[in-house]
Amino acid sequence: HGSGVHNPNGNLQVNETHTGPKVSNTRGTAAIAHFDSPDNGNTEFFVNLQANAHLDSVYGGYCVFAEVRDFASFAVVDAIAREVKGGAQTAIISMTIEE
Repeated sequence: HGSGVHNPNGNLQVNETHTGPKVSNTRGTAAIAHFDSPDNGNTEFFVNLQANAHLDSVYGGYCVFAEVRDFASFAVVDAIAREVKGGAQTAIISMTIEE
């Protein structure tokens, strides 16, 4: 289901939403997507375009693992959101994650 990308590690075994420091699903945070069962996240994630505090607990919570940190990055996220909201079939071909 979803992206169709094979994850050699399989689904997440544990939803870490409540195992470490709590990070809320606020604007600019990225969280692991999952179905109704909280311990099945895989290769998909989403970026919160607004505060979504209900995602901290619904269906076991959606674990935040990253955040958009600077103005230039927010500009990119907002540009993608405008395209998607406008009905465009937007695809991200590649991305780089820096620590």
